[in-house]
Amino acid sequence: QVQLVESGGGLVQPGDSLRLSCVASGGTFSRFAWGWFRQVPGKEREFVVAISSNGGGTTADSVKGRFTISRDIVKNTVYLQMNSLKPEDTAVYYCAAVPQTGYYFTGASEYEYWGQGTQVTVSS
Repeated sequence: QVQLVESGGGLVQPGDSLRLSCVASGGTFSRFAWGWFRQVPGKEREFVVAISSNGGGTTADSVKGRFTISRDIVKNTVYLQMNSLKPEDTAVYYCAAVPQTGYYFTGASEYEYWGQGTQVTVSS
């Protein structure tokens, strides 16, 4: 049973940085593709950033240059480094995974496993 657990959310001020973590268990994660999504009430889940099993990836235009995804395969952990945070980044952030090698995915429906989400609030 694959499980994903996010952590690291919180309340920060505009311009601050925050790093989210997603710890995975129950699978061979070196062969997984990963993604981070976010969602605000009343809106659909929005793609943020994705990485493939071989390190390739893509980032949403809204966060390009500010957000970065990385992996620690030994620790079975995926990170979302968020810099220069803005109030519009406020959302519940979810990590997602799918057992696919060599590709990254930007659609929420393409992912098989999801974490429970962690709240990020950017406010002065």
